[in-house]
Amino acid sequence: SEMCIRDRIMETIILKFGCTSVGSTDRISAVANIIKAASDEATPVVVVSAMSGETNRLIDLANSFGSEPNKREFDALVSTGEKVSASLVAIALHQIGLKAKSLSAAQVGMKTTANFSRAKILDLDKEVIFKTIEDGYIPIITGFQGITSDGDTTTMGRGGSDTTAVAIAASMQAKRCDIYTDVDGIYTTDPRIVPNAKKLDSINIEEMLELSGQGAKVMQIRAVEFANKYKVLVRVLSSFEPGSGTLILQEENAMEDAVITGIASQKDQTKFTLHGVGDTPGIASGILSPVSDAGIEVDVIVQNVSVSGKTDFTFTVGTADRDEVESVLKEKMQGISYDELIINEAIGKVSLVGVGMRSHAGIASTAFNALADAGINIQMISTSEIKITIVIAVDQLDQAVKTLHAAFNLGD
Repeated sequence: SEMCIRDRIMETIILKFGCTSVGSTDRISAVANIIKAASDEATPVVVVSAMSGETNRLIDLANSFGSEPNKREFDALVSTGEKVSASLVAIALHQIGLKAKSLSAAQVGMKTTANFSRAKILDLDKEVIFKTIEDGYIPIITGFQGITSDGDTTTMGRGGSDTTAVAIAASMQAKRCDIYTDVDGIYTTDPRIVPNAKKLDSINIEEMLELSGQGAKVMQIRAVEFANKYKVLVRVLSSFEPGSGTLILQEENAMEDAVITGIASQKDQTKFTLHGVGDTPGIASGILSPVSDAGIEVDVIVQNVSVSGKTDFTFTVGTADRDEVESVLKEKMQGISYDELIINEAIGKVSLVGVGMRSHAGIASTAFNALADAGINIQMISTSEIKITIVIAVDQLDQAVKTLHAAFNLGD
């Protein structure tokens, strides 16, 4: 009979609510009603972010004593935001007649690596969540955070609550993971840049991986990677207005015959060029290994053809990592000589993504011609099977997005 209970409650839906969704007591009341409605379909398990603005407030407090606060204490501090919203959601649910229990990352055994502020999930104790449900409570779990094997609190970086939710969905083999946010789904591009951008009913997970990795802010890239690895069905929808959102599907959606599914863009990018590097085997790893050892992700990489034994080596990183990359290059790069280090912060990236690219030629030339006609100069190009990324001057980025969106007829 215990198995029967377990089978009956096995049908779970994970509901994740972002910071704007729990941004005020009114919003939390609305969230409580969404959870109540969801309980008609399956057993809800809820993951929450901190109330909007709260994490920034805590970061500002931490920085008031100097620019580099102790990493352990910093994570201990900023993780308190989610505890507040989890408790408030539970209180709101009690008021509308539903039993709920807030659970911290420590209580659900959300084990992570010890990289403070960018921790990665290793394991979690789903039995605690199941036991809470069996006792008749809706679990309200703090997102964005975990604990090390020593019991220290860690945080997972911006958007980490998405990863928490998908990890729980994978562990519990949930029916679906619903990511509630302030947008009503995934669009062909950012509607704030292109007002006639179209909402997609569904998107392939490979495309979502590329869009998230190239700057689409809807979901954290690590959460999409988790969903892809553990085959979790994810839906992105709004907690502010009714609608079915966008389903992120594991298989290709043959109904949509669009060649390009979406366009992502990213502004906070910095380009590093090592000019006049000796062109010998191993220079790429000699330059990039120390950067990756520091836990910094490098994106577009270009090495020019060598001239008289010297070459230019160029790569891009997020601007947040700019200072660290510069010091790593100057201090840790062993045995690599170069004439000059050129750093350019005035760049942006625009990426075309679509599984339809695999079977269509001429995508790149259409894109390059459209940008040339608009007077936009291309600095770097990087391609994969379903993505073309173009690095351009940051002040032309929005114009490039509009130009490409129109060139491929993606609008409504």
